[in-house]
Amino acid sequence: MSKNAAEIWIVDDDPALRWVMDEALKEAGFAVRLYASAEEARQALSSAPPAVLVTDVRLPGESGFELLEVLRREHPKLPVIVVTAHADLESAVAAYQGGAFEYLPKPFDIDELTALVNRALQAQGGSQAAAKGGVGEEVLIGEAPAMQNVFRVIGRLTRSHMTALITGESGTGKELVARALHRHSPRARQPFIALNTAAIPAELLESELFGHERGAFTGASNRRLGRFEQAHGGTLFLDEIGDMSPALQTRLLRVLAEGEFYRVGGHEAVKVDVRIIAATHQDLEARVAEGTFREDLFHRLNVVHVHMPALRERRQDIPLLLEHFLNAAAQELNVGTKRLTPDAVVSLSERTWPGNVRELKNLCRRVMLMAPGRVVHRSDLAAVMEPGRGQKESGDWRLALRAWAETELAGGRAELLAEALPEFEKILLETALAKTGGRRQEAAKLLGWGRNTLTRKLKAAN
Repeated sequence: MSKNAAEIWIVDDDPALRWVMDEALKEAGFAVRLYASAEEARQALSSAPPAVLVTDVRLPGESGFELLEVLRREHPKLPVIVVTAHADLESAVAAYQGGAFEYLPKPFDIDELTALVNRALQAQGGSQAAAKGGVGEEVLIGEAPAMQNVFRVIGRLTRSHMTALITGESGTGKELVARALHRHSPRARQPFIALNTAAIPAELLESELFGHERGAFTGASNRRLGRFEQAHGGTLFLDEIGDMSPALQTRLLRVLAEGEFYRVGGHEAVKVDVRIIAATHQDLEARVAEGTFREDLFHRLNVVHVHMPALRERRQDIPLLLEHFLNAAAQELNVGTKRLTPDAVVSLSERTWPGNVRELKNLCRRVMLMAPGRVVHRSDLAAVMEPGRGQKESGDWRLALRAWAETELAGGRAELLAEALPEFEKILLETALAKTGGRRQEAAKLLGWGRNTLTRKLKAAN
């Protein structure tokens, strides 16, 4: 009998989704049983468990997480796939800590579910239970697929002490990922020490990292413990690691390899137990190829790689982030929160955000301070933009057009010109007519058309 004859259980209170999953898995050759609640599934478990169980999180009565807890205790080798429409970091971590084989955010591709079921069957037999740990305050927000990948990595590493490398543009939230990795790790109760290596002059960074002995250099009147010793037992986050000098790269490599170092001016090795999480906005592989970053250090750091997407690559998250940061700014200022109108949200979602999430967060603070009224309209945003920035970006139609084309092509659209060109001309035509108060000859002159051309285009637009 092939593995596809294995029995798969689906626990979901949505009859339409149950039907879709049932049809897809049966078409793949599986035997499927459907349950609308966790209680129904638990009663059926008294006879014989399935090969794989797929469960929603939000169920009537007992939740999917509560069912997961029972399964971890009574059927620890049963692979469980958790699906949820509330795709956030806390859900991902809770799923993996609860022993889930995989976490799948809705909406998902049904082929992805089938592939996961196959993977679960291949891995069946190994316990997926994870150590329980406290779930800290939620700071990472996102429903975009790229953010779900970040959540998955954090969830999978809840039992791990592995070194991690976080990449991404400045302002994307790399330190938030590092803090989440620490907070959801066995070292959560130990120190988390963060150091931006690019913010400290190279001649001082060695002492900052490794400490120094009294008299090691002019002004060193006392022994000083460096960041490695301060982070003993916990996590040391080294931001902008790509800017580190070759000499310090060598010293860092030794700590990673041997777990010990010498203070500046010291002669006695200091042993430490520190988890290293590094981050950079640079392409380290390119720097390795150039000879400016040690290849052996790169491989030591790149045990687990987490990439933080730029904000323009996860535009669907912008409305969520705006709401979150506006509420946070209101609490910070102890005032009532302000609400953005839909057209204001659309306007902000179309911006390029070169400063990423950090830039959006700062904008929300300015909105709370400077925007008139409790409801913020698109026309109000110009007053709170950075000097000259709003006009520059709003006028750069090429960037907006490029972003639209990239989004449409990524979504599988084709024949973009058939839609874009008529709309492009229509917008210019309407704007020119509005400028001239409907006087066609003047509008045609503004557009560089003859009057007959404008008349023809106007008829085509209507």
